[in-house]
Parts: sequence; C-alpha cells; structure tokens
Amino acid sequence: MSQANTAPLLQVIDLHAHYGKSHILQGISFDVGHSEVVSLLGRNGSGRSTTAKAIMGLVPPTGGKVLLEGVDLTGERPYTICRAGIGFVPEEREIFANLTVDENLQMGMQPKHPNTPEWHVEQMFDFFPRLKERRNTRAGNLSGGEQQMLTMCRSLLGNPKVMLIDEPTEGLAPKIVAVVGEAIEEIHRRGVSVVLIEQKLSIALKVSSKVCVLGHGDVVFTGTPEALSADTKLLKEWLAV
Repeated sequence: MSQANTAPLLQVIDLHAHYGKSHILQGISFDVGHSEVVSLLGRNGSGRSTTAKAIMGLVPPTGGKVLLEGVDLTGERPYTICRAGIGFVPEEREIFANLTVDENLQMGMQPKHPNTPEWHVEQMFDFFPRLKERRNTRAGNLSGGEQQMLTMCRSLLGNPKVMLIDEPTEGLAPKIVAVVGEAIEEIHRRGVSVVLIEQKLSIALKVSSKVCVLGHGDVVFTGTPEALSADTKLLKEWLAV
C-alpha cells in the first residue's frame, strides 16, 4: 500500500469556531481514513453540526486546520472545498424547490477525482427508486424522506472523496430510515469515506468503523463502536437523553 493511502484522507486538527462571542468548537480533532465511516455523536449543542459547517467553510474556523489528503483547506470558500472533494449533505437539505428532481441532480454534478468512484444519475435511482418515479416532479413537492434522498444523491454526483452527512434520518419514518442507512453502507462499500452526524445511536454503531463523541465543543471519546457500547458511564454522561 502506498504512503498516500496509509495517511488519513481527512484530518481535522484542533479546530475552533465561534458564533459571535460564543466559543462553539474548542479544539476538535479527528481523522478519517480512506473508505472509512466515522460518526460524530453527542447531544444537541455539542458542536457536531458546527464541526461539519466549519470543515465546509460555511462557518469560518477561528483556529486549527482542515486537511484533505494533506492539502490545507482551512477557511476556503465552500465551493472550493466541494470541488476539492468534500461533499456535504446538510440537515436542512437545501434542495432547489422550484427545480425538478432531475434538475436538482444535474446541479450537483462535478468532474471525477482520480482514484475515487464515479457516480451517475441511474445509480442514484438504483439507490432510491422512488426518486426515479418522481424525476420530473418539483423538489418542493417531495416528502421529507424524498428530499433527504435527493440531497444525498445530489452530493454524491459531485463525485466526492468524503461526504459529510448531517442528521440524515431526522424526522423520517422508520422504513425510510432503514433505506437511508443502507444507502450510507453502500456508499462506503463503493469507496467513499463518510463523516456521519447522527442522533440514532443504533444506526451510527452499525455503519461506523470509528465513533467520536463530542461534548462542550470538544472530543471526549474516540474509538470503535464496540468500545463505546461497552462504556456505560460514558454513554450515560455524554449521550443519554
């Protein structure tokens, strides 16, 4: 294996971010390997979504670094970060409501990066046949679950090296939750790394190779899903509702 593949794909190093005077991220550090799923867990307000937005440049970092394959992307514009190979599926979905499903998918297309899988629209419809049925429907008329599927597919068509997926199952029916979980596993199997922000512990533990628990804007645990499941004290202190 080459040195390029043994080094982390994505490195987040001592990342800080503020909202006004509020110090939200207080030194977040973790890394993501090639074709790895890493879940960021924690209660609401722990800094998970802000971490994703700071990586993407949507919240300006006030300290630390974000490296993709060793290239410093800290503080770059979101479109630059996206073109470099980081895809983002925001919790708010942010579909183009007045465009059709097909048109939304076309908006996400980016050239393929070397040594990464290439994605096509028909593959998206294999993931989510419901979208194929509604390909000519305006996205604003889709259900919440369908909009979540569309947002994931639009990001994948950017041919990312790593995807940040923020709360993909929030507010979805259990059947749709299962479909989204299967899609994340398939994305990983095909060679795309994933940073998953997820409230449902069962899904995160199932699909992840590594989990990071955030608390008060910092990482309080990094390890395997098995190690986290066995640590009842940590689960109670940082994750119990």
